[in-house]
Amino acid sequence: MTFHRPTLLSACLGILLACAPLAVLAAPDAAQPAAPGSIAGEVLGILLPLALVIIALVAVLYFVRRRFGLTGQDAPLTILQILPVGSRERIVVVKSRSGRLFAVGVGAQTVTLITNLEQSDIEPAPISQTAGELDPRHIASPR
Repeated sequence: MTFHRPTLLSACLGILLACAPLAVLAAPDAAQPAAPGSIAGEVLGILLPLALVIIALVAVLYFVRRRFGLTGQDAPLTILQILPVGSRERIVVVKSRSGRLFAVGVGAQTVTLITNLEQSDIEPAPISQTAGELDPRHIASPR
């Protein structure tokens, strides 16, 4: 006997099918005239479908996070920048939870550590004091 792993589509479909009969029960019947009811019944008729929708959304979020491995703020590694250098090659700057920085080369079949980086390596360059002043390092020399 083989079991297949549920996909996002099948999970959403199952939740919708499970909630559909409850939504029909909560909706007023158009054929019957509206009978005077209590306020508690009306509030329950509004809050029950709302609670079911919220529960369904939380369940979908749970399955998506488990299926696709989405993480929050507490992830052990964070990708700061991706620089494409070829059709399938990238240089990725990765920051660890402890604050260490790495430049990693990612190819079609390999992942290679290029170097460890310092925090000053990824900070933006300082802007010159005046707008009209040119930095001599950026001026091209005539050939």
